[in-house]
Amino acid sequence: MTPDNAPRKPGNTPGSTPGSAPGNTPGSVPGDKPGDVPGAVPGAVPGGVTGSRWSDLDRPPLRAAALRRALLRPGGLWTSFDVVPTTGSTNSDLTRRTPPAEGAVLVAEEQTAGRGRLDRSWTAPPRSGLFFSVALRPGPAVPVERWGWLPLLAGVAVATGLSRAAGVDMSLKWPNDLLVTVGGEERKTGGILAERAGDDTVVVGIGVNVSLRAGELPVPTAGSLALANAVSTDRDPLLRAVLRSLEQWYGDWRAAGGDPVASRVQEAYAAGCATLGRTVRAELPGDRSLTGEAVALDGDGRLVLARADGGREAVGAGDIVHLRPAG
Repeated sequence: MTPDNAPRKPGNTPGSTPGSAPGNTPGSVPGDKPGDVPGAVPGAVPGGVTGSRWSDLDRPPLRAAALRRALLRPGGLWTSFDVVPTTGSTNSDLTRRTPPAEGAVLVAEEQTAGRGRLDRSWTAPPRSGLFFSVALRPGPAVPVERWGWLPLLAGVAVATGLSRAAGVDMSLKWPNDLLVTVGGEERKTGGILAERAGDDTVVVGIGVNVSLRAGELPVPTAGSLALANAVSTDRDPLLRAVLRSLEQWYGDWRAAGGDPVASRVQEAYAAGCATLGRTVRAELPGDRSLTGEAVALDGDGRLVLARADGGREAVGAGDIVHLRPAG
């Protein structure tokens, strides 16, 4: 397990339930009254959601009940599926469950304190993206030293699912950024954060900008599926595609005992990684930096850099800056 892409303990890292009563709005939780906002807490009324949070007709709420029916099946990975109108961080919420069951999925229509790597914040307008976390328990089939592949595996799964469902070419920036092309430039449209929850659980948080408009971008280097000319920005099929892709990749990886070669996770990540083949600068812990060509991923998921002096160094922790285009 490597220091940077390994699942982290919550304190050390910066990144509706079944049984709704008849007459409830689709996607509501048990106890909702007819007319409640879909996904709102029991008894909530439309006036309880302030401002224009639910007034953007281009951004309808997720259809939680339909998603639950599509994703929860006997023998499948996903065991629960909850949608909340807003929360600070789905990772924090899921990590606080004691313990979260494997296959638990928590989705937020809005995150107010989403976290990324290196304690960076992640915010976006309500219902403009996919903001969710899943609980996974790889052991005992997978040795703990291989759990560091989980965020990389998640990147492969998200990129694969969204490329198919949204019709957008996606690439991966090591270790866990999701990139799209907007106006000929690479833009970050998503990210992944894995955290340990107790001894046997990893919570993987995923955030993807779906319908952000140019004027809503938090920084000029950000992007969205819409700005990348996605064929669809309907979040329901996009979320289904991502979770089904994650279920497949995770299942194959666990069946292979976490072996990144046998499960083809290492091969798939390398094939979709925009960092490989480029000159990069790695900003390392201890105010150290390293410049070189990113030439490979090693067996632990670390990025191998070829230095100008002919030596090679594997980077497991740090921030990567792309200095020139690949090729």
